[in-house]
Amino acid sequence: MTITNGTERVKDIIQQLVPYNEQEEVDKRIMLKYLNDYKNVLTRENEFGHFSSSAFVLNKERTKILMIYHNIFNSWSFVGGHCDGEDDFLRVAMREAKEETGIKSVKPIKDEIYSIEIINVDGHIKNGKYVGSHAHLNTTFLLEADENEEIRIKEDENSGVKWIPIDKIMENVTEKWVKENVYSKIIKKMKKDKIISSK
Repeated sequence: MTITNGTERVKDIIQQLVPYNEQEEVDKRIMLKYLNDYKNVLTRENEFGHFSSSAFVLNKERTKILMIYHNIFNSWSFVGGHCDGEDDFLRVAMREAKEETGIKSVKPIKDEIYSIEIINVDGHIKNGKYVGSHAHLNTTFLLEADENEEIRIKEDENSGVKWIPIDKIMENVTEKWVKENVYSKIIKKMKKDKIISSK
């Protein structure tokens, strides 16, 4: 479903989320303020901030995560992208996982949003045009894919794609805030929920 004039469904989704920690409590409040103040936060027309959807793509053994080397962030990163008017965040996360890595098949481990975070994006050049600094109002999902499936880079967005062992994620990520407040949080939560081994 695509929302063109309203964001009521998205408001309901965010409103019903139970924050995992203080960061999510604050970010949920800010996301709801965006939704109340603007009608175009599902598209890049809103240059202050807009919704994006990401995924931790785990292998079947739940020991590795499929990551990309992001050209803008200059770091290994989870997959994800802009919602571009789409209000089905899970579908966006699954689409982006396929587009950015070349995998043909992904399936949700959980249908629900697993994590929310507001991620700052510095100004950069995209398709020959300057994009100003802005916020990604991000939802993250847990997906599963076959580690043996062929993967490939998406040259306009990343310069590497690989499966990284979960215990090596922190060594590969150079974005300090994202590493400490997003990846660390999600990994701890997955251990608590027994999605991955707590060892």
